[in-house]
Amino acid sequence: MSRMMIAAAKEQGQGSVQVAGWARNLRVHKGLIFIDLRDLSGQMQLVVLESSPAFTEASRLTLESVVSVTGTLQTKPAKKGDDSGVPDFELLVDTLEILSLADENLPIPVLTKADNEAEIDLRFDYRWLDLRQEDKQLIFKTWSKLEEGFREEFIRQGFMQIYTPCLMNTASETGSEVFEVKYFDRKAYLSQSPQFYKQMAIASGFEKVFTFGPVFRAEKSFTTRHVTEFTGWDFEFAFIESHHDIMDMEEKLLVNGFKKLKEELNLEIEVPISPFPRITLADVKIKLKAVGVPSEKEGDLSPEEEREICRLIKEEQGHDFIFVTDYPAETRAFYHMRYPDTNITKSFDLLYRGVEVTTGAQREHRLNILEKQAIEKGMNLEELKDYLNFFRFGCPPHGGVGIGPARLIMKILGLSNVKEACFLPRDVHRLLP
Repeated sequence: MSRMMIAAAKEQGQGSVQVAGWARNLRVHKGLIFIDLRDLSGQMQLVVLESSPAFTEASRLTLESVVSVTGTLQTKPAKKGDDSGVPDFELLVDTLEILSLADENLPIPVLTKADNEAEIDLRFDYRWLDLRQEDKQLIFKTWSKLEEGFREEFIRQGFMQIYTPCLMNTASETGSEVFEVKYFDRKAYLSQSPQFYKQMAIASGFEKVFTFGPVFRAEKSFTTRHVTEFTGWDFEFAFIESHHDIMDMEEKLLVNGFKKLKEELNLEIEVPISPFPRITLADVKIKLKAVGVPSEKEGDLSPEEEREICRLIKEEQGHDFIFVTDYPAETRAFYHMRYPDTNITKSFDLLYRGVEVTTGAQREHRLNILEKQAIEKGMNLEELKDYLNFFRFGCPPHGGVGIGPARLIMKILGLSNVKEACFLPRDVHRLLP
């Protein structure tokens, strides 16, 4: 007999089966032991009678021990007040093998939820136990399905996946907030973004590329939406007319990704409808001023402004997403293209339920202008030589985005901190486990 997942065993509903998983709860009565067994697919009650050969082994069990059992499926008595008419099943155990006996004293209570920051921090110390909770596993099922939806759309639109390095000879953005590492006899930097290499792929004639990978930011930020290492989803494509083409593409990705979550994970979410609202930063500032929200910095949005503009758009247009466009050059990367004879870039941020989840732009592909903009930002052209060479031998108009999926998932699932959406979060203080 080979192991079945619990969900499949319940669907079968009869006969003898073998299941395996973690002993989530134990209830010992005279001559009877109940075990709540959990695997990735769900939970099932096991019933071990004193007359069963498995009773002695079951009596040794501790919470979170891993067991393999065989037995006969039987209908579980309905709970009081349950008039759904849908039968549930339990397993009358014949044999039980302890595959791994857990220590009696668990460092964190697996079944209860954290209710303060100190407890959340302790749970991160024992992340592998914390992740055994069903709601925590849902986080990473959401990651998988959202990425699957994105990947489907990328393939449908003719994109090619590339795999970019994390070690770089120079910083990939402004030169600040980078992790410097010793690289044999010289310095290297952990990538803040795959930006340079996406653009190299465009110059290579790939035309449409996407990449999923780690991103590093040496920011001493202590907020609910910052970590020092995160997974980035990026894409770049060529022969665009403007940054609106890029926004159109991201909308397709999000719609397909959200459909996956709703249809295959049964998440109670709204699938966004295209087109998403698009408002210039200048108009956002006017709109916020009208409702009394102060502007901390003219060229960007504060967290309070992001939350408030999302609230207003939700009230007015019923949409959870909003593209804020046309940021001034002083708050954007040197490679963002600008409107002719202005200091305004063809760039945007995408906000979702009060938090920024994407930054994107049309890139400057004209070498002379790109060099001028780099000098304005105080960049060293010699250090950028390899990057600038991408544009020296023919490179089409192009643009793309960097997406923070952890922030998306944080808001989709209503998590209180982006670290909860990370498998093993890294912040200013945390490097373990």
